[in-house]
Amino acid sequence: MKSGRFWAWIVFALGAAYFFIPLIATVEFSMRMRRGAYSFDAYQVVLGDPRFQATFIYSVVAAICTIVLGVLVVVPAAYWIRLRLPQIRPVVEFITLLPLVIPAIVIVFGYIRMYGSNSPLPFLASETGANALLVIGYATLALPYMYRAVDTGLRTIDVRTLTEAAQILGAGWGTIITRVILPNVLIAVLSGAFLTFAIVIGEFTMASLLNRPAFGPYLQNVGANRAYEPAALAIIAFAITWGCMSLIQILSRFAPRSANRPN
Repeated sequence: MKSGRFWAWIVFALGAAYFFIPLIATVEFSMRMRRGAYSFDAYQVVLGDPRFQATFIYSVVAAICTIVLGVLVVVPAAYWIRLRLPQIRPVVEFITLLPLVIPAIVIVFGYIRMYGSNSPLPFLASETGANALLVIGYATLALPYMYRAVDTGLRTIDVRTLTEAAQILGAGWGTIITRVILPNVLIAVLSGAFLTFAIVIGEFTMASLLNRPAFGPYLQNVGANRAYEPAALAIIAFAITWGCMSLIQILSRFAPRSANRPN
């Protein structure tokens, strides 16, 4: 027993070292911009860069639009499948996994061919159309995470009983989804939303090929032309991503528990 615990701690220590040593080295390098002393000059340069502010705000707005689109599509679809069409659930799960299998570059090249300026639907001929197409692409990339988060939330509640009770009280389908189902799976929706946010903030391929002023291409551009600023940006992006992951863990503690779910 003691020997097994000892090796478990050894494996844990090796895993922690593999994770934290590069992170610590990146932090240390990002603070060496001032010769002979540690400083936060690289962070000040990055945070004061107008391009950083513009691209980050653009990606945040795109992430919010992507989350709204994902909720509008995924919540009603997952609810209806669980309530009335459980037999097609394996097919839907397979479809939602496709963005993990098909590279983003393949998806965005398909968008360019289908919605270019010479196509019948020239979304890319205008700024608004290109922005809308980018949000749709982001929603596609985030679909596996949003769908599974919502589907897991729906498993924790009795969908059929809640629906029948709401119908007895005279509620329509829109009211049932927005005022009965959505509040009960709100924690799961927020988990999917934070994962979506983390994906959008760091995404490069779609934003670059669609020529959008997003945060991902800005990270790549700075990394190709600067020394210390890319390390600072990497730490900032890491903090944003892990902040989202931490919020998911905190919110999961408040998720409703079903009868077959352990306390």
